[in-house]
Amino acid sequence: MLDTNDGQLAAPAATISGSQTLLFATAVGVIVTNLFAPQTLVGLIGPSLGANAASVGLVAMATLLGYAAGLFFLVPLADLVENRALILRMLVAAAVAAGSAALAPTAAALLIVLFILGAACSAIQILVPIAASMAPPGQDGRVIGDVMSGLMVGILLARPLASLIADAWGWRAFYGLSAAALILLACVLAFTLPRRRPAARSSYGALIASLFDLLRDEPVLRRRALTAALVMAAFSLFWTAVALRLAQQPFDLGQRGIALFALVGAGGAVVTPLFGRAGDRGWTRSATIACHLMLIGAMALAAWAGSAEPTAGWWPLALMGVSAVLLDIGVTGDQTLGRRAINLLQPKARGRLNGLFVGIFFIGGATGSMLAGIAWTLGGWPDVCAIGAAFGLIALVVDWIGGPE
Repeated sequence: MLDTNDGQLAAPAATISGSQTLLFATAVGVIVTNLFAPQTLVGLIGPSLGANAASVGLVAMATLLGYAAGLFFLVPLADLVENRALILRMLVAAAVAAGSAALAPTAAALLIVLFILGAACSAIQILVPIAASMAPPGQDGRVIGDVMSGLMVGILLARPLASLIADAWGWRAFYGLSAAALILLACVLAFTLPRRRPAARSSYGALIASLFDLLRDEPVLRRRALTAALVMAAFSLFWTAVALRLAQQPFDLGQRGIALFALVGAGGAVVTPLFGRAGDRGWTRSATIACHLMLIGAMALAAWAGSAEPTAGWWPLALMGVSAVLLDIGVTGDQTLGRRAINLLQPKARGRLNGLFVGIFFIGGATGSMLAGIAWTLGGWPDVCAIGAAFGLIALVVDWIGGPE
């Protein structure tokens, strides 16, 4: 059995500074770009490797599914082994996988290395608990929100960055540059990341088994992970399919235009710290409901914009941009509030709690990416938006059933 009576994690002695917060935010932002770049590159990767339209969603799904696997089976090690060494090893593995993706000869080979890349990128969820453990009392939400802003900027900039690189040098160049960035990041963190040695004494098997106990015993974890999975499914569904829709009339955007559109959506990341502070003030439930309503509204606007006539002019693109910003704000808010809530549950199990929470919502993201290709093939953009709105409605039902936290 897992020993849970052996004290708190050995936290860094110093309280987190502004420069350290910036380092954590930058690190998670760099790493996470690998998870969402395929969403905007599927239009190039699919044809170059012989994948059909119905299966392009698998390219975006592979990295997210690998990330979820890493969260379940690698991140729990943060409660067992020294965290800095674990993070550095995972970053090196991610760099090797990214370099392999740049050279992948077939779609099957690419799917395998993207799965490995996603698993190694789960180092993000070891960095976030370290930052949370260094937060002053009562400021967990602020620190998590600030670090999450880097994460969300990385998520939202991944698409325009990947599109611009692919437009200039091809999609393989993105993964080559990513491998170099990950090696550079590993070198920086090797000299700056504080050591964090967990106090837990257990076997790896007992540690993994304890995940089921945490999921059973923590209703807040179950509820927050479920709503996060639902909104992440809507997020991945939208961003995997929107590149295909924007290439058609009345938008007629090329890879560079799609990159600029994705950059507009990144504006939603600026509100991330606000949601962390809202949680600190006790507004978690009302802010969460607002996020889910925003998601539903975003899907309705996207459906309206996508139904415009070929001669409609500029307004459909503007409306689609507004829907992207609203969607990103809703998803960012739900995840920031959810992460704050689960980090307050059991400090000595933060690694496993974060692994469960993020692993479950990335399964939702992988599901959304997979459904994007199917929905696009069967019913086009209207079906994509309808499924996304349905995810938001289910999240609202969970809010209503769950009640106050």
